Amino acid sequence: MQSFSRGWSFLRQAWSMAFKDKDLLKPSMYALVVGMVVSVIGIIPIAISAFIFGGSDIGNVILAIMGGVLMFLQFVVTYVFSGMTVYLIYGYLTKGDGRMDHAWEIVKRDFFDILTLAAASTAVGMLRNAARNNRRGGMAASLARSATGLLETLWTEASYLVLPAMIIDDLNLKDGLQRVWKITKENLLLIGISTVGVRFVTGLIGFVFFVVGLILAFAIGGGLAFVSGGSTAITIVGIVIGGLVFFTFIMISSIFSSYTNTAYHTCLYIWAKEVEKATAEGKSPAQVAAPAPLAAVLA
Repeated sequence: MQSFSRGWSFLRQAWSMAFKDKDLLKPSMYALVVGMVVSVIGIIPIAISAFIFGGSDIGNVILAIMGGVLMFLQFVVTYVFSGMTVYLIYGYLTKGDGRMDHAWEIVKRDFFDILTLAAASTAVGMLRNAARNNRRGGMAASLARSATGLLETLWTEASYLVLPAMIIDDLNLKDGLQRVWKITKENLLLIGISTVGVRFVTGLIGFVFFVVGLILAFAIGGGLAFVSGGSTAITIVGIVIGGLVFFTFIMISSIFSSYTNTAYHTCLYIWAKEVEKATAEGKSPAQVAAPAPLAAVLA
């Protein structure tokens, strides 16, 4: 219960930052729009290939490759704009202002490193998909699904922390992973992860957005269909409006979750970095204050 309470408190602190500096939210919005465009464009050739080659072995290979490429592009979009959010939050916490032009320059500087992170995430995602799709093999296949599921969970958490290492400290993927492993091994990150339930809070709120959006969509679409008196045009309009309402709620939920999680892991990384520095200088880690949004919930 305390973990949930702290997660909720951090959420309020993170959004307080966003309301004071609106630039902090812009990358999450851009990511949603660009991600949708990439997905729509990418799904068209996949659908055509499925129609032409579906069911054949060569078709499955082609679809797997095309799916992997689309997944990679989606990760690139996510990490580029999340990287901008990381730098904006870092700038806000250290300089009092997050500047979009500086964030864009940093992302361009680290673009190759972001590509390597996206490639690694794609490899993990494809392993997970392959294990899920393998319904044969009995116990061995079940163990493989469990192992890849655990790998995906661990990698997702690692990527949340590697990205700030890349953006803030200009590290490549290898050095970023080593940095995250080092500070995790020294319990500088596990404390924050285990005591502040940000993921649970954002997941719960995302679920609420989903349910409310779905209910409103059915109410609007079904209501117009009911009062239409059998009119096809009105029924179609109702379905379209209902779909737009549902999609709007999903978009808001996505922006909400993306920004909050990025803010949390950025604060966590900044704190761990400062504690690591203090320890190296022979100072007590207890003397190092966490970034303001995190300090407010750990007090």
